[in-house]
Amino acid sequence: MSRKTLIFTAILIITVGILLNTADERLEVERLENLEKAIHKSAVACYAIEGFYPANIEYLKENYGLMVDEGRYTVIYDAFASNILPEITVIPHE
Repeated sequence: MSRKTLIFTAILIITVGILLNTADERLEVERLENLEKAIHKSAVACYAIEGFYPANIEYLKENYGLMVDEGRYTVIYDAFASNILPEITVIPHE
């Protein structure tokens, strides 16, 4: 191979690596947002159906089919009162 071909190939490989890494990061952000939305929707559905926001996320898992990959995420579900929407935070594990 010529020197130009080697340089071009190296630049191409680096560029593809950067693009793949960026795509992975965007996908992870999207997963986080989707999980937060799913938890929020489950809590609101519970309130609409049963008249209260559940005190913990376990109730949503058991009664509303919510699934959380606990090996990948930590969910902070801060319920203040049964008539106030809980604060929901999803944190990825590193």
